Amino acid sequence: MPGVQSQDTIGGSNDRAAIRSTQPPPGMIGVEQMKTKDFWRAVAAEFLAMLLFVFIGTGSAVNWAKLKKTSATDTVVYVPTPNVLISLCFGLTIGTLVQCFGHISGAHINPAVTAAMFVTKKVTPIKGLFYFVAQLVGAIAGSAIVLAVTPTELSEDGVGISSVNESVGEPFGLLVELLLTFQLVFTIFATCDSKRTDLGGSASLSIGLSVVIGHLVGIDYTGASMNPARTFGPAVVFNKFTGHWVYWVGPILGAVIAAFLYEFIFCPDSGKPSPGQVIPKNLTGTYREVDGAGSMQPVKRKRRTERKDAPPTRDAMSTV
Repeated sequence: MPGVQSQDTIGGSNDRAAIRSTQPPPGMIGVEQMKTKDFWRAVAAEFLAMLLFVFIGTGSAVNWAKLKKTSATDTVVYVPTPNVLISLCFGLTIGTLVQCFGHISGAHINPAVTAAMFVTKKVTPIKGLFYFVAQLVGAIAGSAIVLAVTPTELSEDGVGISSVNESVGEPFGLLVELLLTFQLVFTIFATCDSKRTDLGGSASLSIGLSVVIGHLVGIDYTGASMNPARTFGPAVVFNKFTGHWVYWVGPILGAVIAAFLYEFIFCPDSGKPSPGQVIPKNLTGTYREVDGAGSMQPVKRKRRTERKDAPPTRDAMSTV
């Protein structure tokens, strides 16, 4: 995101990480950030988070059933790794890592997410570039660790390699990756929008579930990458780049489209109540509800009990 510097802080209630963006001086590309410890701490966080994500996620795809042999023929019995297991592992890992690193770097853990944050001016060009490199290096390191700890007979064909189903084809594989990444990034922007007043629950859990959904749908189509670095790491380690362009063009294009659509079309105006939100009109207890058209409609009166302290405020992530 050109010309924007992000400040990462924790705030709000429950387990929601709050990350607020501030506008830097015009023309700022982020060189000044490189002089701070926070900048390098954030870059290191992206590296470590990606390493853990690739190691845990692709490690869940190792088919340990191959080591089992029948007693009669002493041959390998092939049992595919359940898609649900892989989906839950990737999704829960992302949710956990967002919770751990969101206040440090924003927990992008995905070049496509970083690209979306860049085009909507939530990270500077310099920070985006260093995040990009850290994510790729972290993915390679994570995949190399999987290779090192996995028995040779289970890793000789590659572990975590993303490939388009031959019955689908690369053009439609591109479309699948675009749509899967679109829903992921749209979820991130919608869940972490600081202007929304109706947010509740856990942002990290919402993002993790979005990854689970993408995998449940897309594993049999493309492997459900939604993340160029997650595909790049195993491709480098195992030297397999067949159809690799799909996992760069699709996710980045889907992420950028989602970012633009949310920011310029679907994003609620600052200070404007969200549709369906019930807000107090005055101290007499009259409430108003915002309908889908943005108009205010009177609803039944409710008696409110006085409270000495103001209700706690909830900050929402503006970037993840």
